[in-house]
Amino acid sequence: NRDDLTAERFLKDPFSLSPGARMYRTGDLGRYLPDGNIEYLGRNDDQVKIRGFRIELGEIETSLNKHLQVQEAVVVAREDVPGETRLVAYFTPSDPTVLPESSDLRTYLQGLLPDYMLPAAYMPLDAWPLTPN
Repeated sequence: NRDDLTAERFLKDPFSLSPGARMYRTGDLGRYLPDGNIEYLGRNDDQVKIRGFRIELGEIETSLNKHLQVQEAVVVAREDVPGETRLVAYFTPSDPTVLPESSDLRTYLQGLLPDYMLPAAYMPLDAWPLTPN
């Protein structure tokens, strides 16, 4: 038993009337509805679930950032069609005059990640869009 891990994952349950009640920290977000049910709102991290697989977007980004022709990458889960979520990798190239092919990036990631973690599309950007702030 690891008391430190137990304390980190099992928290005092503020919603229970039972003394000593605990709840497990899953990383999921939810809210109580007036009828007492809990509505699932999503994750409290960069983890997404696609076709039954839990995927950590940061792991894909880290792998893609190791490619010599990629300066920086961000991976997002997009649901352009209801019920169909796909991964899209946005990246800035290391050398703006040499744009890596999507097929090359996919082949590179295939050597590092399982197939279910491979982005469906690779979108090059000249620069990251920024807000005034």
